[in-house]
Amino acid sequence: MLSALEKQLVDAAVDVARSLPGGDIHTVAAAAMDTEGVIHTGVNVFHFTGGPCAEMVAIASAAEAGAGPLVAMVAVGDRTRGVIAPCGRCRQFMLDLHPDIHVVVPSDGDLAVHPIRDLLPFAYRATSYATGPRVVHFASRYFQDVASGRKTVTVRRDDPIQPGPVIFVFDDGDGLRRLDGIIDTVRSTTAGELTPEDARGEDLPDPASLRARLLDHYPDLSDEDSVQVAEFHLGH
Repeated sequence: MLSALEKQLVDAAVDVARSLPGGDIHTVAAAAMDTEGVIHTGVNVFHFTGGPCAEMVAIASAAEAGAGPLVAMVAVGDRTRGVIAPCGRCRQFMLDLHPDIHVVVPSDGDLAVHPIRDLLPFAYRATSYATGPRVVHFASRYFQDVASGRKTVTVRRDDPIQPGPVIFVFDDGDGLRRLDGIIDTVRSTTAGELTPEDARGEDLPDPASLRARLLDHYPDLSDEDSVQVAEFHLGH
């Protein structure tokens, strides 16, 4: 199920797709959202020498605007084709340039949102190409806890985080809120080995409460599953 902001992103791409002049040169529109919630659009350019896909043009449009890291992308085909999945080349350059971007794709007659890394399993990772700080996505309910300093730990499964500067992004439906931070340390453990210190960093009383919280995000999480524990603080 898409959030209100993700629906706005799709609508923006649909509007551009509907404006295309017809023919075989421009057949796909794309829309990308930055960490401020601003939407940047682009269309593909077909040519036998290998013209750019719409997603690449949207990324270039965002770069021209000085947008920095992008958090969401969608492509829409012309002639009422609706949302289409990115090609393999687009998946690779999104993973390289915006490794934390989420992509809207068609799924069983509906739409779904997936991290780009899930759309390109076993991918080659070109770590030197990223266009800015890494992005860490949070549910909107955590904004006040992070902003106030009560929450200084995040525990993730299958959501790689690296030490260094990051942008924390919170989708509250009507807009994006962001905070700048630093990931201080990252360690791997299992859900069953989370410590009292991990729970306190999440502003929770004990590991049992932390595991219960994690089940909200990962309903099939078991005590044997690997997780990453990232400690962070706000700042540049």
